Amino acid sequence: MAYLDVRDVTLTFKGIAALMGVSFSVEQGTIASLIGPNGAGKTSMLNCISGRYTPDGGARGACSISLDGECLLSLPAHKRTELGLSRTFQNIALFKGLSVLDNLMVGRHGRIDYGLLSAILRFGRTVRLERRHRRRVEDVIDFLNLSPYRHQHAGRLPYGVRKRVELGRALAAEPKLILLDEPMAGMNLEETEDMARYILDIAEEWGVTVLLVEHDMGVVMDISHKVVVIDFGSKIAEGTPDEVQANPDVIRAYLGTEDAAFMGR
Repeated sequence: MAYLDVRDVTLTFKGIAALMGVSFSVEQGTIASLIGPNGAGKTSMLNCISGRYTPDGGARGACSISLDGECLLSLPAHKRTELGLSRTFQNIALFKGLSVLDNLMVGRHGRIDYGLLSAILRFGRTVRLERRHRRRVEDVIDFLNLSPYRHQHAGRLPYGVRKRVELGRALAAEPKLILLDEPMAGMNLEETEDMARYILDIAEEWGVTVLLVEHDMGVVMDISHKVVVIDFGSKIAEGTPDEVQANPDVIRAYLGTEDAAFMGR
């Protein structure tokens, strides 16, 4: 059984179709990339998986999105987080007035299971849980090399570091599946290479399944186990990077002709 299973998802906005009967799967512990031209529906798909959008249905009147066999469609976004789903955003969505440390602690919010009274009185169990939350955040800080910035306000950080903080906040939630929406957008070559390495380590060392939306085809083809291609809201290809690069429909969608070679790198 696929770890993430998307079946027949359709999404419309006032009659305009953003997604039309899209299906694909992602295996546990792998990196899958969702690619396509601008406006193809990639971020809309991430929003359907994370709970920000509710799909209309599918070509047969029903659709399904499941994580590790658990149907997500009836669950609000915060319940999906509790199941192990986390994400980053295309536009950085940090709390600019908070420190890096505090932004990462926000990622622990869905894991806090004590109430306001316990937090005020600081019972023994509450203290133990707070230490556990802090240890997780410290692990993320070390992993992403954020120690020099831990007490700096997020809004004052360089762009590439803010992208790392955004990734760190998603990791702080202890995800089993992480959705990354253009994590390399706006980065220079060195920052892009660093981010690619972090994503590989997230899957290989932390055991987190990754679904990535990205326009940098060199990165996509280098780090992905599977690539899913969407064009005008419909899936046109799914397979390994080599299979997708050789697919005539993908070549046509990106370059407008089947005769041109698909420039994956």
